[in-house]
Amino acid sequence: MSGTTAIDREFFAKHAESARRAEEARTIFPGGVTHDARHFEPFGIVIDRAVGPRKWDVDGNEYIDYVMGHGALLFGHSHPYLVEAVTEQVARGTHMGGSSELERRWALAIQRLLPSAEKVRFTSSGTEATMMAVRLARAATGRDRLLRLRNHFHGWNDSVFAAGRTSAGRIAANGQPEAMQNLLSIFDQTDVPGIAAALATEEYAAVILEPSGYSWGTCPLDPSVPHELRALTEQTGALLIFDEVVTGFRASAGGIQERIGVRPDLTTLAKIAAGGLPGGAVVGRADLLDQISFEAGNGRVAHPGTFNANPLSAVAGERALRAVAEEDPISIANERAAQLSRGLNRALLEAEIGGCAWADASMVHIILGQDVARPDDGVTWDWDQHGGASSTLPTSPSVVAWSFRRAFINHGVDLMGMGALVSCVHTEADIDSTIDRFGAALADLRRDEIL
Repeated sequence: MSGTTAIDREFFAKHAESARRAEEARTIFPGGVTHDARHFEPFGIVIDRAVGPRKWDVDGNEYIDYVMGHGALLFGHSHPYLVEAVTEQVARGTHMGGSSELERRWALAIQRLLPSAEKVRFTSSGTEATMMAVRLARAATGRDRLLRLRNHFHGWNDSVFAAGRTSAGRIAANGQPEAMQNLLSIFDQTDVPGIAAALATEEYAAVILEPSGYSWGTCPLDPSVPHELRALTEQTGALLIFDEVVTGFRASAGGIQERIGVRPDLTTLAKIAAGGLPGGAVVGRADLLDQISFEAGNGRVAHPGTFNANPLSAVAGERALRAVAEEDPISIANERAAQLSRGLNRALLEAEIGGCAWADASMVHIILGQDVARPDDGVTWDWDQHGGASSTLPTSPSVVAWSFRRAFINHGVDLMGMGALVSCVHTEADIDSTIDRFGAALADLRRDEIL
């Protein structure tokens, strides 16, 4: 691939050490990476350090970062507020082998922001949280079947995993037992009539969804749909599970559920909930969470986990959520995301290149090289203008997306797929610089006759 386009030649020239280390990584890790979303063509940049909204790779290149720990870093990299808390805790102990005051404070911080969190159970990740939520739903209802929405992502556990499209690309369900697949019913996220018919004719333990739309709003979901699903699940005895692993404490202080006014039975959390450290939680109705209690008798749902409520994650999570409650970092991140979305749309208009950007809170999504309408205000997804949203929402063709991302990296900006997760430490100057670099990347694509 080296030398195919000017963009590619520049990419190889700027990232020689990353290329060398990526080649070595292929002999150690499957595919050379440790997370599917870190796969990059022809190789991923290897990051050396990160502070605030920026990071540096092993070649010494500096980036404005919009991966932000896969969405976990509302406060940017190595925020002093969190570094201090975690550093102090490392000296006090990294694993107590028992209960601690830290976990109680962490849970109270969640309950303060999320009214649906009558009880809390901590896990080590978002995937584990969805695993636990599904088990609680099955135990409570005595039903096995689950209903999920196409392309919504809930981690990689067998209970809810299905082949589809995510913001990081297509995923396959190879290795998943057919018996588990047979327990899933999958519907397009706008097919409320089909969902209603399924719930009326078959018993389901739960309906699980990302209330923002699949892949943290890559395909936006009209708020009317979660409202309708809430009514349908109450009518049929199925539970409603919101996956707010990405949107929890980012879409609003109380997540999507607070913003749209729908109270699910269970919610899965991670990322910002743990202050950017490994950690997750299942929260919701007390009677459902109390199935884990040792007082539940023969109906008890077991839940071990070596790193549940780990002290480092607990102290980081409590500090982060305290700041969410008292300092409103979400509003700052939202303002920066709106600034970014408007600027990207202006740049596309000036370059006379098809595509658009829109922002949902601090989450920005980009479509490139396709004839789609742009938001009138440069930010808001207009349901009438775009004809709603479906699982067939256009995404950037792979050849355009890969070339664009290489070009943007060459200009010192790293995205999360074709999206940007904005933090409260991105400054107006960072956003303006990003918009300028976006224009430069578009010019490179045009020069190389990719767009």
